[in-house]
Amino acid sequence: MSTLTIRLPNDTHDRLRQLAALRGVSLNKLMEEISIQTLSSFDAETRFRALAAQADPQRALAILNRLDEQNQITR
Repeated sequence: MSTLTIRLPNDTHDRLRQLAALRGVSLNKLMEEISIQTLSSFDAETRFRALAAQADPQRALAILNRLDEQNQITR
C-alpha cells in the first residue's frame, strides 16, 4: 500500500471529514472508496466507448426502433 499526499481547500477537507463521519468510516477509508468508485466509472466508460467504436449504427438504431414500437404497443 502506498501513501498519497494531496492539497485540498480547507472547506473541501472539512466536508470530506464530515461525510466520513456520517458514513462511520475514516477519512482514509472514504478516500479509498471514492477512488475505487471513480476508477470503476472510468473503466466502464472506457469499455462502453470501445464497444461503441465497433458498433454498427444502423443496427443499433433498428434495435432502438423495435424497442420503441414495443413500448408504444404496451401502453
